[in-house]
Amino acid sequence: MTMHPILAALRRHKAGVFLIGLQIALTLAIVCNVIFIVGQRIERIHRPTGLVENNLFLINQSYVGAPTGSDRASLEKLDSMQLTDLAALRGLPDVQSATPVNSLPLLRENWVQGVSLKPGQPHAMTNVNVFYGDQQMLPTLGLRLIAGRDFTSADVRHRAMRGRIGPPAVIVTHALADKLFPHGDALGKPIYINNNTAPSTIVGVVARMLTSAPDDWDSIAWDAVLIPARDDDVSTLYAVRARPGRMQVAMREARDALFTVDPMRVIQQGDRYDPSGIHTFAEIRSMGYALDIFMAQVLTTISVILLVVTGVGITGLTSFWVNQRYKQIGVRRALGARKLDILRYFQIENLLIAGGGCLAGVTLALAINLMLMRAFAMNRMPLWYVVVGVVVVLVLGQFAAFVPARRASNVSPVVATRSV
Repeated sequence: MTMHPILAALRRHKAGVFLIGLQIALTLAIVCNVIFIVGQRIERIHRPTGLVENNLFLINQSYVGAPTGSDRASLEKLDSMQLTDLAALRGLPDVQSATPVNSLPLLRENWVQGVSLKPGQPHAMTNVNVFYGDQQMLPTLGLRLIAGRDFTSADVRHRAMRGRIGPPAVIVTHALADKLFPHGDALGKPIYINNNTAPSTIVGVVARMLTSAPDDWDSIAWDAVLIPARDDDVSTLYAVRARPGRMQVAMREARDALFTVDPMRVIQQGDRYDPSGIHTFAEIRSMGYALDIFMAQVLTTISVILLVVTGVGITGLTSFWVNQRYKQIGVRRALGARKLDILRYFQIENLLIAGGGCLAGVTLALAINLMLMRAFAMNRMPLWYVVVGVVVVLVLGQFAAFVPARRASNVSPVVATRSV
């Protein structure tokens, strides 16, 4: 089969060829970038937090009638109530350990402070995620200590909610240690948190700990400082590690134990989007990535719709051309053309149109990605996304054209003689 008849037919239908080619180009450009964005969202969703997430749950509770002032007596009373709660939780048979926390990875309770290497620096060297806990923080969360030591009870302080504190000892993540001390000598070095003039010595380094706000601060997603301190407030968070296989029982025991210690408190029955109450870390992960999951689902649906609409457009255009050429197809069949020849003709014709649209779509896809990089600081889209997109669109085009092309191949040679 020569290409001349196909090219001649395409020149006679410039408008249809241009419109379907443009649709293919736009579909390819949009789908490639959308799938790239979805891929980044999925990669974000599956990031490790640095915690051992199994058997870990969080209690979010509030005292009723507790002191609300920031005077010394009120703070001591609140801290005493918190210590009593912790003792009750740690004494449960199905609880392995427990610690007070101000936030957790993915909890969206974001605490960000500046860190400097010199006291009184007007501008912080970098911002970090700050997590508070006591001497059971590392074993409860399952953080892996890779250098130095854990906190001891002597390191732990307590303070007013969001009050200023200069902890003498801190633990940092490996990512932050490398950023502050590129030569790998972070242990024993002082840092200054939130413009504090009192130094905090790095006594340990953990492998990793993810930010509490997964949508923001990608540049500091793994930069965290762990501070040995309890927040004195009417609302408290307790991270609890249950013994293996006993988490549901431990959650019920924890609720009962806290109400036994002090019934004047509120532990809400939080829903899947509400961090109050008692939640497993799996639920916290689901809440933290709810927006990413929703966005991925919406964008995937849009991509599927675009591909379906493009496929329908190709089928419709090919069917229209088959109807227009019924008599010509009959003449060719009468002159000896086989069914396979007719089928191949329309498939090649569609392949040329789709190929031209893909060439334009590749250029447009890369241009859109470049604009997104400049506007939203996105990463460069790997070329294999475009290659896969081209293959998908070409295969889709061949499938979409197959049904009308097969109908054309079944035209009888008798059609050519009916008007003679």
